[in-house]
Formats: sequence, C-alpha cells, structure tokens
Amino acid sequence: MRVLGLDPAATGPTGYGIVEGDGRQCRLLHYGALKIAANRRKKGEGAALQEVHARLCGLIDEFAPDVLAVEGIFSALNVRTALRLAEVRGVVLLAAAQHGVEVCSYAPREVKAAIAGHGHADKRQMQIMVRAILSMSATPEPPDAADALAVALCHLQREQARRRFGLPTEKELARPRSVTMVAESLGAASLPAQAIPIRIGRTTRGRPPRILSAH
Repeated sequence: MRVLGLDPAATGPTGYGIVEGDGRQCRLLHYGALKIAANRRKKGEGAALQEVHARLCGLIDEFAPDVLAVEGIFSALNVRTALRLAEVRGVVLLAAAQHGVEVCSYAPREVKAAIAGHGHADKRQMQIMVRAILSMSATPEPPDAADALAVALCHLQREQARRRFGLPTEKELARPRSVTMVAESLGAASLPAQAIPIRIGRTTRGRPPRILSAH
C-alpha cells in the first residue's frame, strides 16, 4: 500500500511524505513541504490555495498513492487559524476526490501516540522516531515533512492492525447494519427466533428517536 501523508498548514508550508508498506516493513519514497512564494500569497488567499492544489495534484499524478492520510485540525487552535487550516484541508479533499483517492483523517494526538508512544510528543521527538522507523540517514526536515511522514506511518499501522484482526473499515462502521448483519460479522451461526432487524426512525424536534420493526 502506498500512502501520501499530509500535514496541512494555515500559514506555513504544508508537509507531505510518501511511504510504501507491505505489512512488515515501510519504505520511504519521497518527502518535502509545499512552500508558497511570497509574491504568490500577495495575490490573495485564493491564489495560494490554487498553488497548493496544483502541486498536490502533481504529487498524486507522479506517485499514484492508494490513500491520502491527513492530520486533523487541532481543537485548541483559535478560530481564525482553524478556518485557514480548514481551507487548506478543503483543497486536499478536492484534489483527492478529483483523482478518486480515499482520504483518512487522524487526530494529532493519535498520530503522536502511534509513532512516539504517547500523545504529547514534540516535533523533535517525532522527527527522531520517524527517522528511526524509516531507517533514514538524516533527520527529516522541515518538521512539517516529518509530521506528514508520521501521519502516513500511522495509517499503515492502523491498516495493518485492521487486516490482522479483521476489523471493519471506517466506511463499514458508518454504514447502518441490521441485527442479522452484525451477527454474521461476529460469526454467529444463527439468530434467536425473537431477533429481528431494526431500523432507527429520524429524530424529530422535541421527540426521542423511534425504533420501528422492519417488515
């Protein structure tokens, strides 16, 4: 599996890293940061976002990743920074949709816990761990690129665990399932006679959700 990890930034460079893994070992293909020139930024936020989109599309075309792993928005950010970061994230989602690439998002603390062993690792610790995991000869710079590589490695770890233990994907978890489907996924040979599939009615204002029997 080939993963393009991304660390979107509100004002600085957006880090990226492409990692390939087969479930046993990971191989580094390329990494760096998408830096937007000052004169381009002066033309407006739209021009800067357009540049990020174009360069991201170039990476997707060149390396053909199977999935994009993106670091989520940190909840402690102020509103203005969060909005700018959401704009860059929207460009990432657009580029992925245009190329038919799946996107998976991971919270910053989840990435840190997966790579460094705890959710409060600083950037230097993340750089050291990424270098060790990928057997790199030098510490990945800038830190934004190391963070992007960490997101890609986090996805590979999660995917390996999912396949090993037969866990459902995010899409499968989001899909509504009947009691029969749940039992089948758990390997039940048969259901009790009184067990019937159910569906949840839409919640109406001021009323609790209704549970209706399937006919």
